[in-house]
Amino acid sequence: MSPPLPKIYLAGPLGFSELGRAGQVKIARLLTNAGYEVVDPFALAPADEINRINGLASLDAQRDAWRALNFRIGETNARAIDASDAVLAILDGPDVDSGTAAEIGYACARRKPIVGYRSDFRLSADNIGSIVNLQVEYFIRASGGVTVTAATDIPNAISRALSTRAST
Repeated sequence: MSPPLPKIYLAGPLGFSELGRAGQVKIARLLTNAGYEVVDPFALAPADEINRINGLASLDAQRDAWRALNFRIGETNARAIDASDAVLAILDGPDVDSGTAAEIGYACARRKPIVGYRSDFRLSADNIGSIVNLQVEYFIRASGGVTVTAATDIPNAISRALSTRAST
């Protein structure tokens, strides 16, 4: 029996839109083809529960239901990061998505290697010494990871980050 595939948690805001989801599927396929198991937090969210909540007539009932579900989703995502071997964080946009930044910090604290991927050519850094927010970049580098700007570099960057983490 072959060993289990390394699990890669895919952090990022791509799943919130149809166009973004297409990009996320492309990245997931790239990882799968490279021999990784992809953990997609959007696939972990209970779509039926989300639809039920959105259909509630009372805004108060919606708010209360969303608060409860938001906590469960956050807890599920934290457990998924804990169960993963590494994190791939999508850093595109004018600023790093706040949920992605939180997942990066959590993953670093849990000693998970993190690879950042930024294909966006717009500037999003605190100064010319960083690619994105300096704290986000710190957590990526402190985890043994790097930030890449080409999707084709992602699998090798993850492999190196996993090897670096395994040797420490």
